[in-house]
Amino acid sequence: MVVGMTNAVPLGRRERKKAATRKAISDVATMMFLERGFDNVSIREVADAADVSPTTVFAHFAQKEALVFDEDDEQRDRLVSAVSGRAPGVTVNRAIHDFYTAEVRENLAEHGQDVSRVFARFLNETPALREYAAKMWLRHEDALSDAIAHELGLSEATPEIRVYSRFVLQMQLLVNESDDPLGILEAGFTVLEGGWAPIEARIAEGGA
Repeated sequence: MVVGMTNAVPLGRRERKKAATRKAISDVATMMFLERGFDNVSIREVADAADVSPTTVFAHFAQKEALVFDEDDEQRDRLVSAVSGRAPGVTVNRAIHDFYTAEVRENLAEHGQDVSRVFARFLNETPALREYAAKMWLRHEDALSDAIAHELGLSEATPEIRVYSRFVLQMQLLVNESDDPLGILEAGFTVLEGGWAPIEARIAEGGA
């Protein structure tokens, strides 16, 4: 999923080639996993289908599960950019809400609701991928907490910010498990807004 909310530096030719190779390997692997099952496809088979060596696969992906999630670092960077690049007057909660909503809508527009549901079901029914997805999102907790703290003028994240960041990242897992991702997002951020808004206002007024 891609959203135009990042200040990424344009990639050079070498970086673009690496990114294209990474995406091609991930796309081939994901299709094979969907067709045959995650546990029934080997790295060697993915490499052969993508016309690369197993060494090349591992150069781009540290483990088999990572083949399905080819935008881990990019997701983190876009999430942080959603907070740090938000317009004046936009709260942190609204900025992340809009970021998530745009990502879900773009994914649905690109792949269609049926394909998105098939992929979500595939993730949820594959224990190794569910566990990897959970760990992947929680790896972004420090980056998100630090970004929020910085935007609110704090030298480090408070316990409230860390709790909020954990809840925000858990929302991605709820989205993956739901047949109504946009409905889940609205419900989740409505609940978060009630608890987070007073905290953000208090910090902004210098009451951290």
